Amino acid sequence: MTLTEIATLLEAVSFTKLKLDDIEIQSACGCDLLSDVLAFTKEKTLLLTGLVHPQVLRTVEMVDLAGVVFVRGKEPTEEMVVLAQEKRIPLLSTLHPMYEACGILYRAGLAGNSELKD
Repeated sequence: MTLTEIATLLEAVSFTKLKLDDIEIQSACGCDLLSDVLAFTKEKTLLLTGLVHPQVLRTVEMVDLAGVVFVRGKEPTEEMVVLAQEKRIPLLSTLHPMYEACGILYRAGLAGNSELKD
């Protein structure tokens, strides 16, 4: 599933000027604990989170995640947008709460991390 399809499903807006059609997403993870993101997510996963903090981008970069969707209408700071653009990390925001956003993506066929083979 491409990030464009995900953005459409979640009625999300993008904050970076990256071509979302070119970014293929294999799995997603909803999480607000960065330590859990580090411990349990697999690379190329899309992170859904309510955390709006520059450390989120550092974590995404460390794990090599595919991008971030901020839930509950939260938006990244300008500092985060600049850093994400430099690092080529897509940032999106949806008004859906995390539970619903994850459910929408799961129902549309996007796997969770536990469904991926190592």
